[in-house]
Amino acid sequence: MEDYIINVGQIEDLQMINDIAGLDTIFQRAKRILVGGGIVALERQQRGGQADRFESFSTLEDLEVYRKNVYKYLSV
Repeated sequence: MEDYIINVGQIEDLQMINDIAGLDTIFQRAKRILVGGGIVALERQQRGGQADRFESFSTLEDLEVYRKNVYKYLSV
């Protein structure tokens, strides 16, 4: 199974506009990938187009910790 790549810049954009539905969609897909045995990776796109992968999750617990951190300051 392929890795699911989460673009951290997109997460930050969705946080800025308080798009909870958009964030929910990303995290639901990530959860399905993990349940299916895949890996979820966090990447940041650089201005030159290069992607830097800096963290990956292989368990639902790790993803949940990241999800809670993303939603921490949103009006849920």
